[in-house]
Amino acid sequence: MLTDKFISIVVVCYRDEGSVHELLKRLNKTMEKITPNWEVIYVNDDSPDRAEDVLLKEAETNKRLTVISHARNFGAQVAFTTGMRQAKGDAVVIMDGDLQDPPELIEEFVKKWLEGNKVVYGIRGKRHETLVRNVGYKLFYKIFKKISYISIPLDAGEFSLMDRVVVNVTLACPENDRLIRGLRAYAGFKQTGIEFERPQRFAGTSNRSILAYFMWAYKSFVSYSFFPLRIITMIAFFMFIATVLLLIAHLIVYFIGKETPKGYMTLLTLTLGIGSINMFSLGVIGEYLGRLFVEIKNRPQPIIRTLVNDHREQPRQWLGINDIDEKSL
Repeated sequence: MLTDKFISIVVVCYRDEGSVHELLKRLNKTMEKITPNWEVIYVNDDSPDRAEDVLLKEAETNKRLTVISHARNFGAQVAFTTGMRQAKGDAVVIMDGDLQDPPELIEEFVKKWLEGNKVVYGIRGKRHETLVRNVGYKLFYKIFKKISYISIPLDAGEFSLMDRVVVNVTLACPENDRLIRGLRAYAGFKQTGIEFERPQRFAGTSNRSILAYFMWAYKSFVSYSFFPLRIITMIAFFMFIATVLLLIAHLIVYFIGKETPKGYMTLLTLTLGIGSINMFSLGVIGEYLGRLFVEIKNRPQPIIRTLVNDHREQPRQWLGINDIDEKSL
């Protein structure tokens, strides 16, 4: 045994019916070498397959296992937050339920945590993905690190161990549009990473398209960077300089007695170019305003449909079960 401290493992489940048994088996084998005090919190994010049935059957015999089911699909980031809110451990491990995050790495996470690190995150080294996706991942992380206003490690996903103090800071952040790796970096404290080889999904296939990955990356840029807004300022500045230089050129040509360039296509091209820049600028500003719109409404999330095997001494009150009123959250 490495420690007797309590460790919670939060697993997000979506289309992972075929991975549940194998993941729990590997988690049991791993955690038995680490600590006698641990729990698994499986968050079913309204998975469309039979994952919930499989989880509930497991929970009948495995009392370490808590199963929380969302009333609808809220997305992985909210699902991780749900599990973290339920977790009572001195440290919390968060991971995907498709076995692309190897449970065996938790032992190394715990060793680094016991050395004094408050966050230990997995660094995705070699990936068993297509060339396009591998290039896209690398490009995303490099751009994200360059433009983000906080320092976010390269190739670090959500798979990580967080000390209770970091979990509390993360949960105290009130935004609905969440990115756990960003909030984890925002919390600060001593953090380190461990590189691992990211395998393919154990069962099933991912339903996320290239467009979905692109939109997720764009959302991350807008959530943790002012760079898109600064692009607008830079474009406006260069357009102003170009306009002044063009005006000076026309004046010079006029005073030396030459005719200035004429042409319908020149005017049309300039008009369309400036109009495109204006539309691009409005689009970027609209993204930021849209996020403000969502945050200002402050709708409660998640909404819980069922919770099985609640391990908390004082049960967490959730919106959506036991007729909990919003004011009691």
